[in-house]
Amino acid sequence: MMAGNLLRISKGKLGIPSSVFLQKSWSSSHSQTSPRAKIGNREVVGFGINGSYSYIDHVNNPLPAIRFKEDTPDIQALREKEKGDWKKLSIEDKKALYRASFCQTYTEMQAPTGHWKSHIGVTLILMSLGMWLFILAKLFVYPPLPESFSLERRQAQLRRMIDLRVDPVDGLTSKWDYENNRWK
Repeated sequence: MMAGNLLRISKGKLGIPSSVFLQKSWSSSHSQTSPRAKIGNREVVGFGINGSYSYIDHVNNPLPAIRFKEDTPDIQALREKEKGDWKKLSIEDKKALYRASFCQTYTEMQAPTGHWKSHIGVTLILMSLGMWLFILAKLFVYPPLPESFSLERRQAQLRRMIDLRVDPVDGLTSKWDYENNRWK
């Protein structure tokens, strides 16, 4: 408000052409579409998840904000018939009314989708890829193991530890019988 007054006052004093002041502001030139324009001819029947006009089938929020389908003449006729006695409605009419309001039943929402198969498949593919990378790294990246890893060298190292009586109280050599030259 104050900025508009300042512009009007300064327009005459600064010598700025009036065509500059006739341009619309950014917010008015980019009109906001109303939320109702986005949903078409569908009826708003509740608050929904967060108050927006959206349709989501979810077990935790069973009442969407808008109906699933737009009203057609057939649906409108059924809605008028619905206002009367429900015993006069056939099973097909009740199903058509339900499907106009909701896309899925609870059973359809809770039905297994089979996504577990793709999850297991991707997991197995990634595991096999990891194993192949390990094998390739073992063959081409890492150097061969040192000689001390051979069976003969390890047995010689164990015999040397026994001969040196390493940790004789509660360690490895405490389980060696030195008189009979074998394990206890």
